[in-house]
Amino acid sequence: MSVLSAAPPMPTVVSVMAALSQPYAVRMDMGTRGGTSRPDWVGLPGGLLRLRRLLLAFWAVLFAAVTGVVLGLTAGPAWAACGALWLAAAAWGWVLLGRNWRSWRYAERADDLLISRGVLWRAQTVVPYGRMQLVEVTSGPLERRFGLASVQLHTAAAATDAKIPGLVPGEAERLRDRLTELGEARSAGL
Repeated sequence: MSVLSAAPPMPTVVSVMAALSQPYAVRMDMGTRGGTSRPDWVGLPGGLLRLRRLLLAFWAVLFAAVTGVVLGLTAGPAWAACGALWLAAAAWGWVLLGRNWRSWRYAERADDLLISRGVLWRAQTVVPYGRMQLVEVTSGPLERRFGLASVQLHTAAAATDAKIPGLVPGEAERLRDRLTELGEARSAGL
């Protein structure tokens, strides 16, 4: 038996062309296997956007009126139109608030909580359940008026503290109870 007979057969031009003409039906396996499925992201409810836009409109109108009156009385009526610059800034802020609100989301996974936020500078915080020391639900006067609450997560490292703003109070309490339960279960094994 010669050395040449042990080599695999050379592909023919026809077999190469047939292989190239096939659609990519076989998906290549890449990365790790197991519990790394894509998280189910949950966005924030619209109440937070309504609250922030209302505050933006209130302060923009107030600053525009004050600027217009002060400049109108001191520099003349033509300068009073400078108060409209606050309204132009508010229109720009209106759009930016919408983009920022859409960027906030969170996902509960088997071992940790993911929080993602940011438009230009995206930030994703991963908080392992076993590292949580305190989970609290807070709601200021304006948040209560709009039916909102925030979930604050505290860990041993101050840099990994995380907050999910603008949740419906029922969802915030459910999330607090679930995170507390998972945190106690995970930390018991340490």
